[in-house]
Amino acid sequence: MKTSKIALLAALVSCTLISGCKDDEKANVAIEFMHSSVEQERQAVITQLIEKFEKENPGITVKQVPVEEDAYNTKIITLARTGALPEVIETSHDYAKVMDKEQLIDRKAIGNVIAAVGEDQFYDGVLRIVRTEDGTAWTGVPISAWLQGIWYKKDVLANAGIEEPHNWQQLLDAAQKLSNPAQKKYGIALPTAESVMTEQAFSQFALSNQANVFDASGAITLNTPDMQQALELYRQLAVTTMPGSNDVMEIKDAFMNGSAPMAIYSTYILPAVFKEGDPATLGFMVPTEKSAAVFGTITSLTISNGQSEEETAAAEKFVSFMEKADNASGWVMMSPGAAFPATKSVVDTAQWKENDVIKAFGSLPEQLIAQYPHMQVFGAVGDKNFTRMGDVTGSGVISSLVHNVTVGKTDLPQSLKESQARLDDLVKQR
Repeated sequence: MKTSKIALLAALVSCTLISGCKDDEKANVAIEFMHSSVEQERQAVITQLIEKFEKENPGITVKQVPVEEDAYNTKIITLARTGALPEVIETSHDYAKVMDKEQLIDRKAIGNVIAAVGEDQFYDGVLRIVRTEDGTAWTGVPISAWLQGIWYKKDVLANAGIEEPHNWQQLLDAAQKLSNPAQKKYGIALPTAESVMTEQAFSQFALSNQANVFDASGAITLNTPDMQQALELYRQLAVTTMPGSNDVMEIKDAFMNGSAPMAIYSTYILPAVFKEGDPATLGFMVPTEKSAAVFGTITSLTISNGQSEEETAAAEKFVSFMEKADNASGWVMMSPGAAFPATKSVVDTAQWKENDVIKAFGSLPEQLIAQYPHMQVFGAVGDKNFTRMGDVTGSGVISSLVHNVTVGKTDLPQSLKESQARLDDLVKQR
């Protein structure tokens, strides 16, 4: 009898211990955070943020999954097929649309975080860019952005007696006056290669003339008078640029070495100017005709679909944590001058105010952030962001069109007509 009681007691203790272990396991949630910051110094920043989060949220562990940018989208597809998508994924607004189309994101969880942060805490124009195609939700929680526009050297323009440009005609006049190909001096460094950058650069001129690839019903609207006007201006600007097919490196080199005092480039030019140029002489303009149109990319932290309730709740906590001012500034300042905050509170942090790059450019960072409401992208019409725009960009039709009428000197109206037909066929096949 005594032996039986001891055995029973041992069994109960063992059961209690086992149950306790199971409860502990339930209390601990592990999630993954996939991002493209493969550089050691950036991973170190993210590691510090994760450690801070885990300290504030005992029971939740976050594992980094850094992936090279070139392999990023392919990796997401591969992981989705195996049911192993990380709970939190860094993504651009354009690829987030693709993920939403494939039902890979948790719209409700994303909405919960945005509500927790407060819609009014995001800069005007930012949330519009990450709207879903049906306009009812968001594809991610914005954390940073980069912009693209026309950079110019104020001193060079002033010495040539040229006023700083503010619209299409002023820009064209300036480029033509500065152009001197015989001396290897060019008016503007302009993308003309068959590349995504060329499509992005041209989109600013088209959208500033209210020409878009889609209309509100989703029909292709490439071959229009407004689009033709924008393409004609781009063609005239291309006459003043470097010969051949120009892409990222050619444009940056021409601007930095002084052979072109104006260039279309992203905010990633700022760190280079800080190191090698004179920040005080850098000017910025946005293509403006009927309206202003600045191209940009919003980087968001999105939450994937199909996770357990505990994992989704942990993901929401982590993304909310990352959106807090000090943490978001840590993320943004991994690329000071190149990346800009999506939320208003970051610019009030010491990390932002005391950064050497930000201080060197004076009021320019503030001017760039003020351009968010003017962000426009092909395929976004009102509150609709057509996912088929990804197919259009992937087809290369628009970049080929721009390349053909600038470098190839093909007939502009005919090229537009043929490109419209190609896109019509593409949309029918989808």
